[in-house]
Amino acid sequence: MKHKFAAQLYTLRKQLTHDFAGTLRELKKMGWQAVQIDGLRGHSAEEIAEALRETGLKVAGMHISLDRMVHDLDAVIHEGYLFQTKDIFCHYLDEEMQNESGYRKAKRILLDTATKLNEIGYRVGYHNHEFEFQSTVDEQLALDYLTMPSGNRFIYPEIDTYWVRYADVDPLTYLSKFPFRCPIIHLKDMKSNPTLRYPESLTEIGNGTIDFLSILRWGEQNGVEYYAVEQDICERDPLESLSISLEYLLKLSEEVSSCLN
Repeated sequence: MKHKFAAQLYTLRKQLTHDFAGTLRELKKMGWQAVQIDGLRGHSAEEIAEALRETGLKVAGMHISLDRMVHDLDAVIHEGYLFQTKDIFCHYLDEEMQNESGYRKAKRILLDTATKLNEIGYRVGYHNHEFEFQSTVDEQLALDYLTMPSGNRFIYPEIDTYWVRYADVDPLTYLSKFPFRCPIIHLKDMKSNPTLRYPESLTEIGNGTIDFLSILRWGEQNGVEYYAVEQDICERDPLESLSISLEYLLKLSEEVSSCLN
C-alpha cells in the first residue's frame, strides 16, 4: 500500500522553483514513491520528466487550471505523456466563478475536456475546497452538481479531507458517496482547536483530528489508486512536515493491510 502515498508538490513550491530535481531526490530518499504535479515552477516539462525517471517516482496526476483545459490542452496532454500520467484535475476556481453561473461554466468545461480526452485514456477530475459546500446549483450542493454524471459523461471527484471538514462535513461520510469513483483523494489534517481558521488550522497527517484509518480502509475497499498528501502552509520545513505525515501513514497502512487480509 505504501506505493499509493504521493506527495502533492504544491507543498514544496518554493523548493521546486529553486531546484526541482534535487527536491524530488529528497522525497525519494525520504521514502515517497509518487508525487502529484502542481505546475512546472519555471522548469521545462522535459527536465522534470528526466528527474522523475532518475528517481523512479510515479506521478499521481496533475493539477491544472480550467484556463489550461481551454487554451493549452495540447501542452497538458504532452506533459501527461512525459510524466506518464493520464489524470488531470482542476485544482481551484477563481473567486468570480464561485457562484451558480461559474459552477455551470466549470462543469461544461470539465465535461467537454473529458469528452475530448476520453478516447486517449485521460481522466478529468475536480479537486474541491470548502466553498463548493456553501453554494447550491439546481438545489444541490455545488460539489454534488459538479460531480453528478451528465448522461454517460462524468468527472472524477478528488475529495480533499481538510476542506470537507472545514465545511463542517465528515470526510468519510462524503467520500462514501463515490465508491470506485475516486482514483485519487487528498489527505490533509486539521488541528483540534476549533477557533483556528485556514491556514493556521493545517497540520501534519496524524497531528490533527481527522480519522485517516477509516478513510484508508474505505479507500482500499473502493478503488483508490493514490492518496496525495498536501500541506499548503507548514509551521516547520515542508520536507520535515511531509516526512512526519508519511511516517504516520506508513504505520496506518500496516494496520489497514492486516485488517483487510
